[in-house]
Amino acid sequence: MREKVEAALQQVRPALLADGGDVQLIDVKDGVVKVKLTGACGGCPMATMTLKGGIERVLKEKVPGVKEVVAV
Repeated sequence: MREKVEAALQQVRPALLADGGDVQLIDVKDGVVKVKLTGACGGCPMATMTLKGGIERVLKEKVPGVKEVVAV
């Protein structure tokens, strides 16, 4: 599952990089994906919306078994 999550993150990464940020995969366990938002995304007030509305939505669509995405 970790490889599929990494592949899905590659699809959202260009949008994050365009805004000066990035996402790093920390862990995948029991359907919960832990990521770290870095760069401009790390301190952005919109980070929660990006995480839930963007990253989590894409991962749930592309990777069966993903239940939630959380920032660490």
